[in-house]
Amino acid sequence: MKKKILFISPYPHGIGPSQRFRFEQYLDFLSEYFDCNQQTFWDKRAWDVLFKEGKVVAKFYFLIRAFFSRIILLFSISKYDLIFIHREMAHIGPPIFEWFVAKILKKNIVYDFDDAIWNLNYSNKNPLVKYFKATWKVAKICKWATAVSCGNQYLSNFAKQYNKQVFIIPTTIDTNYHQNIDNNEHKLTIGWTGTLTTLKHINVILPVLRKLEKKYDFDFRVIANDKPQLQLDCLEYVKWKKESEIEDLSVIDVGLMPLPNEEWEKGKCGFKGLQYMALSIPTVMSPVGVNNEIIRDGENGFLASSENEWIDKISQLIESKTLREKLGKAGRRTVVDTFSVEANKQKYLDLFNFVLSVR
Repeated sequence: MKKKILFISPYPHGIGPSQRFRFEQYLDFLSEYFDCNQQTFWDKRAWDVLFKEGKVVAKFYFLIRAFFSRIILLFSISKYDLIFIHREMAHIGPPIFEWFVAKILKKNIVYDFDDAIWNLNYSNKNPLVKYFKATWKVAKICKWATAVSCGNQYLSNFAKQYNKQVFIIPTTIDTNYHQNIDNNEHKLTIGWTGTLTTLKHINVILPVLRKLEKKYDFDFRVIANDKPQLQLDCLEYVKWKKESEIEDLSVIDVGLMPLPNEEWEKGKCGFKGLQYMALSIPTVMSPVGVNNEIIRDGENGFLASSENEWIDKISQLIESKTLREKLGKAGRRTVVDTFSVEANKQKYLDLFNFVLSVR
């Protein structure tokens, strides 16, 4: 009989980028070996109002409902052999549910995260969430877990302060799904994709884009779930939709991942850069955190820190289709070899088999 694994996550299935690319895209594969089930804190109805301005009564209602569903879930957890917790069991508040699962129910836990979530980085549209978020929460859950899985060495270093069993599994791309499908002639397009919590990162290169648009004719495509307020003539906003995600990304000729060199950003797993690279889109990234491990400057992409470096490297890519194709192909190979689902399947099997053998 297959061992039963419960995957607990904050966001509705298929919506949150972190859980989509941390574990959801492995569920079909893992189901060949384990009996897998997923329970989310927010459902789709709640998610549709969560990041809207106001809607306080609706948000409070969905929050209470989400907590109630977590309480109900505790009564069925005993039937599972392993509990996989992505980020947290409840989106706000102290780790009461995690403590109950670990200390009262005494279940094997894998605790998974792919950001420096011990630092606060929440939308100002949800001050309630930010207020209740405790910086010690992640440390406590790491300590109670049987093992921790995280996306890079920076996150691993934090987790190892509280747990000796830490597995590094990069945030990965399904390269069968991520294949460039754009064969149409279009205006040269520089692009960025992300969420409303990371839109602020575009400010790092806003002066660069303003200078470049005076010299070159291109569109700057932003794919996000919230429209950016940027003073750029070249701006083209595309609302993120899962159904058209690959098609919308495939139009991009040069992908950008600017980051400030700050604590939260040091924990990022380079995901948007990996998305571009998987689609053979030449990529320019800030040399922050794991980006330095993903990109070999000038071989499979570019790293840029100063304004002059950003201008120079984007300009090279604008002016040379040959260079775009060369770096794009090399980037795709990097993802397939190191950061793809196929290349990391065994790591999840090893992790789960280890945890299941503990007790």
